[in-house]
Amino acid sequence: MTVQEDADLTAADIAWNLDPLVEGKGQEGVNQLLDQAEVLTGELEQWRGRIAELEVPELVSAMSTLAEIQDRLGRAGSWVSLRFSVDTSDPARGAAMQKFQEQAKELSTRLIFLELEWAEVPEQRASVLLESEELGFCRYYLESARRYRPHLLTEPEEKILVEKDVTSSSAWSRLFDELSSAIVVELPEGPTSLEQGLSRLGSPDRDNRRIAADAITVALEPGLRTRAYVFNTLMADKTTDDRLRSYSSWVASRNLANQASDSSVQALVDAVVDRCDIPQRWYRLKAQLLGVDRIADYDRNASVASVEEEFSWSEATAIVLDSYGSFSSELAGVVKTFIDENWIDAPVRPGKRPGAFCAYTVPSAHPFLLLNWTSRRRDVLTLAHELGHGLHAYLAREQGVFHQSTPLTLAETASVFGETVTFGRLLSDTTDPNARLALLAESLEGQIATVFRQIAMNRFENAVHTHRREIGELSTEDFADAWESTQRAMLGDAVELTPGYRSWWSYIPHFIGSPGYVYAYAYGQLLALAVYARYETEGDAFVPAYLDMLRAGGSKSPEELGRIVGVDLADPRFWDGGLAIIDAQLSAAEQAARDAERL
Repeated sequence: MTVQEDADLTAADIAWNLDPLVEGKGQEGVNQLLDQAEVLTGELEQWRGRIAELEVPELVSAMSTLAEIQDRLGRAGSWVSLRFSVDTSDPARGAAMQKFQEQAKELSTRLIFLELEWAEVPEQRASVLLESEELGFCRYYLESARRYRPHLLTEPEEKILVEKDVTSSSAWSRLFDELSSAIVVELPEGPTSLEQGLSRLGSPDRDNRRIAADAITVALEPGLRTRAYVFNTLMADKTTDDRLRSYSSWVASRNLANQASDSSVQALVDAVVDRCDIPQRWYRLKAQLLGVDRIADYDRNASVASVEEEFSWSEATAIVLDSYGSFSSELAGVVKTFIDENWIDAPVRPGKRPGAFCAYTVPSAHPFLLLNWTSRRRDVLTLAHELGHGLHAYLAREQGVFHQSTPLTLAETASVFGETVTFGRLLSDTTDPNARLALLAESLEGQIATVFRQIAMNRFENAVHTHRREIGELSTEDFADAWESTQRAMLGDAVELTPGYRSWWSYIPHFIGSPGYVYAYAYGQLLALAVYARYETEGDAFVPAYLDMLRAGGSKSPEELGRIVGVDLADPRFWDGGLAIIDAQLSAAEQAARDAERL
């Protein structure tokens, strides 16, 4: 293999260009943006004590100034945080991010009065103001902000919490990211990152999977107590916040942010828990395909193919570009821009943050994608998934800084949709019965991971947050017990949980930086499946409505956004429909196994 071919396989040269965020001026550009935000903050402070008295033109002026502040801080903050994400081991990048956070928090503290005074505006007057067309650019933002009225504190109290955040929760989250990024997995062929070690669990060879799992467990052990302490500290910090703000449960604040009622979230959890027969049925089938009596935890991601297929970066981008193009030429054009204009950072590097994400940045710029490319088919689908996020962010730029982003419960719609379209393209090109079985199995396992595993992790979070509040600090064994019991509830007796697996809760970043986040994956997956089912029914006629939903960003409530594409989120039977689609896919995998004469 030539050097060029090797670079294409590992995506070694695929690095993003962050310069446009700061006009190519680096740290000096960050400083200039902060200086501009400082001046604008001073201008906005002239309205202190007067928000309740403002007429429409004055409120428009105030909100326009706030939008400019958020734009400046968003550009600067994206530059420093994205630079840090690709090398968390660089002290200079960490220091730059910390300095920015401290300066941004200082400005945010000075603007707390705006939110608090707006919340105190009488309902009738607020309704009259929000009827104005001139406030369309921030109407839904202002409406949504008033939902927090029962949970807001006084201005001095709010200022203290904002000021202390830099050295409290955000600092602990940063520490966790640095600790996780520094984990080294010692494999027979040499040391590698945690991300690469986890990717070895997809190997067709069971001995390789077991060796990789053992190595991961060993790698997690040295910092286990420290990561447990970080988790404990953040849970205690959240307990204090929730008590001060009068939230009824550990997840209530997340539900409010997601614009989802506690009861609707519980209905989702209950619906998924009630169908744990789906993953258990699949893992029993997988045991037969792998030729074992019962699979172990390290077998769950094993490929059922005899040969593990590799994809180069150029092959993967061609597949994804063609997949999006089969749905919409407009979307394909934006995907090509992401690829051609260096909006993606793909290769695995020492110190790079694990996983994958899309950073929306701000509407005046454009989104960026971070991947950790390991040349697996799963990486192709991850690319399609993150590009879905990117497309959503890009098309919603016209909504402005207040309405570009959706609640988390809708944030996965475009990503899962794009991944599903790409899966369909891969499947249509695959005629060999064994290869089709492998592809169907991989897609089904993605569904299980996104719906059932995420709800199991939600149950883990529920268990540990409840323990922290009712009993006290958790030991590493307490965490392990909660992890094992909630995983067993999902897997039943279909999967053997090995002793080493008990520590694998300790590398998952969502528990640390975004408590309560994970159920949104299941929500978004089931919603996206329902949306994709409508596409399959309506064909090309569905495309304009789908694009309208993406362009709407977060300018409407989740229920209103769902109605754009014909989905009723208020229907309690909604979750059952999505779960039925996964059940049908399992039946298709069972048939594929028979067609391939593997049963």
